[in-house]
Amino acid sequence: MTETPNTGTPTTAAAAPAVSVVGPGEGETVLLGTTRMRILEDGGTTGHRLGIAESVIAPHTPGPPQHRHAGHDEGFYIVSGSVRFTVGDEEHDAVAGTLVVVPPGAPHTFANVRDEPAVMLSTFTPDPYVRYFRELRDLHAGSEAVTPEAQLRLMRRYATEPAEAPAPGPS
Repeated sequence: MTETPNTGTPTTAAAAPAVSVVGPGEGETVLLGTTRMRILEDGGTTGHRLGIAESVIAPHTPGPPQHRHAGHDEGFYIVSGSVRFTVGDEEHDAVAGTLVVVPPGAPHTFANVRDEPAVMLSTFTPDPYVRYFRELRDLHAGSEAVTPEAQLRLMRRYATEPAEAPAPGPS
């Protein structure tokens, strides 16, 4: 207990918000084929306003089919290597130091078309899409073959549609 200045009345100090520090090699690792994702912030520290992940994308790794999100923004910061982003019909080769921000409704995909690994830091605002990657990992780890229909059902649970489909409404 502390005293309020000039009154002598005891008050309870408010608890400081928790701070998350994730060191090298820490965080939750999610393997998605030839891509290794490290979840650095799953939203638990940010009131679910922000999720952050680091992805190491192996050389010559194709990305997901072009898709759109209705419920969140995505940001991609290229730490090393080069990542090719396809946005509609446009291609952008993003090298280290490049930031790509994808708002809801924008069709996009990415791939590593080079001979070297690429490292990318991704943000998700708000954070629920972090859970999508956990579920995708679990879907592929299951005993049954993963069908395109099963993948589409999972995407739709997170307000995501293939780019060919009409843009999904807000969730």
